[in-house]
Amino acid sequence: MSGLKRFFVPSVGAETVLDGEEFEHAKNVLRLGVGAEVVLLDNSGIEYTAVVASVEKKRMLLNLVREEVGKREAKTDMMLLFGYLKNADKNEFIVQKAVELGVNKIGVFSSEFSSAYMSENKLERLNKVAKEATKQCLRAVAPEIVYYENLESALRSATEYANKLFACEFATKSSVDLAELCGSTAMVVGSEGGFSRKEEELANGLGFASVTLGKRILRAETAAVALTAVVAFSLGEWQ
Repeated sequence: MSGLKRFFVPSVGAETVLDGEEFEHAKNVLRLGVGAEVVLLDNSGIEYTAVVASVEKKRMLLNLVREEVGKREAKTDMMLLFGYLKNADKNEFIVQKAVELGVNKIGVFSSEFSSAYMSENKLERLNKVAKEATKQCLRAVAPEIVYYENLESALRSATEYANKLFACEFATKSSVDLAELCGSTAMVVGSEGGFSRKEEELANGLGFASVTLGKRILRAETAAVALTAVVAFSLGEWQ
């Protein structure tokens, strides 16, 4: 199963159509033809094995063979909220690694010290990166990337999470033990400029615990991946 090429489709039926960019990739890059076996994903958590029945000019028709629940989704909900960065590659890096580490919801926000701006095309690109990372690491569900215009709206999106972690460089110690986490966890990491004291107070007032990531100042993209990895380990995702 791990060797089969994977493609996202809006829905799967007994006969499924593959078109658009996924079709172009399957036909022109991978050179898949009639009889090829693939895995179809509709973001439901189910993996559908299908066989190419025909190849037309702008689409493929595939016949469903079997289906099974994906086995690589995280057991516990993890959400990552990160400040949008000036460098597009770094934003894509964070999304890619968060998906690989099992995060199932990703939010990008603007904050007081942010100096980068989101656009519809940039958001579309991040969602594409999330889908590609999902296929690469053999997950069945691609997290949707959501943009929040300010920090407060991003923080409020995590109201229902059991653990809410706010990473800031001026925290002298963590107010929760990261090694003892249990239950759904939301993580917040800033942009290149970090957070202000006022933003930390806002986060604390909304139930977020300030945490430190050690004695050294980390780059924003390093902080996002490091905190996600620590949380995933603590929640048992590496066992």
